[in-house]
Amino acid sequence: MKYLIVFVVVLVGVWLWRNSRRTELREKKSRAPTAPNVAGPKQATEVVACAVCAVHLPRPDALPGSRGLYCSDAHRRQGEA
Repeated sequence: MKYLIVFVVVLVGVWLWRNSRRTELREKKSRAPTAPNVAGPKQATEVVACAVCAVHLPRPDALPGSRGLYCSDAHRRQGEA
């Protein structure tokens, strides 16, 4: 009889523990954002090649020169010489 009571108490404890875990998981899922907050489609950045070494880089990062676009100041000086 003593073991039966211990067994029932353990079963009730396991049931309560699993039930609380399921509730926590449901709450966590409901709090998680369903979709990322996107303001709109991103604009593609134009990619250009350096006139000296032909490495590709985004146009805003390129340095303009009289003979083209360059990846660094050293290449701009080399290309202008």
